Amino acid sequence: MQLSLFDETKRKKKLTKMGDVLQQINEVVDWNAFRGVLDSVFPKKEKPKGGRPSFDSLLMFKILIIKRLYNLSFDQTEFQINDRISFMRFLGFGLENTVPDAKTIWNYENTLANNEAGRQLFEMFFAQLLKKGYITRAGSIVDASFIEAPKRKNTKEQREALKRGDIPEEWNDPDHPQKLSQRDTDATWAIKNREAHFGYKDTVKVDLDSKLITDYRTTPSSTNDAKAAEGIFTKEDNVAYGDAAYPFMDLPKNVESQICASPTKNHPLSEEQKEANHQKAKKRCRVEHVFAGMVQMVGGTSLRCKSLVRAEFNIALLNMIYNMRRLVSLNALQEG
Repeated sequence: MQLSLFDETKRKKKLTKMGDVLQQINEVVDWNAFRGVLDSVFPKKEKPKGGRPSFDSLLMFKILIIKRLYNLSFDQTEFQINDRISFMRFLGFGLENTVPDAKTIWNYENTLANNEAGRQLFEMFFAQLLKKGYITRAGSIVDASFIEAPKRKNTKEQREALKRGDIPEEWNDPDHPQKLSQRDTDATWAIKNREAHFGYKDTVKVDLDSKLITDYRTTPSSTNDAKAAEGIFTKEDNVAYGDAAYPFMDLPKNVESQICASPTKNHPLSEEQKEANHQKAKKRCRVEHVFAGMVQMVGGTSLRCKSLVRAEFNIALLNMIYNMRRLVSLNALQEG
């Protein structure tokens, strides 16, 4: 049975009623604001007559939004766009449109990553958030989450070489380049609460009132929390909140510190310090909602890529898409 245009419209209305996340994002984001950054990386070129035109840079960017939002592989991204009505509607596609293949999507993401476009794209959307007035800067919270990278077992000798900043000799095999390409030499291990993590650290600064991410830093997992957050607070912030991992942060002179005190050797916390930490934690804990939102609403805190450059780009997308979903929620609260 062939579906009519009426049937398709009816199905899309039902998707909207059921809560199509992509449609909700489409309604709150000014996509044209990203064109300046995208077109600077992918300047338009004249195609010879008869040649297939290249895909629009904004269309390809929205495909990367889908990929990150649902944490899909490149092959699955291609398949799901062909298969799902909600994906096609988000991209403005009909059945007659050609969907970019997995290799094209990979090339596009890789080019943006190598041009360090992730932060620029994050900041372009952050500018939209500022205009909407949700960011109050009554307080800013710093915290970090591990972003897991694909793991491969290394020998003791290989781990020692990586710690020295060297590449193990057996990986530099010109006849088998996949030995190196399939390993992430930038990601590192870290242990927290007796759990081992391999990958990167996403250190975010979150607006206390709106729970929007206002800034972030990407580092390997083993980077000390305080070092990873260096420079994240600026003179635009008023009050800095953080847990005991950030006790000696260098803050601008005008920023009030509400960072939890940390016990040191032979100097346990006093009862007054414990009570002060408890009061600070009541506000600091709002940042945990952000990381929970990433897990529940933005495809989780894991990566499918290898290398710091590509991790930085994907973490920028992760933080930006979280903000997009949070903006949908803030708008709904305001309207309700």
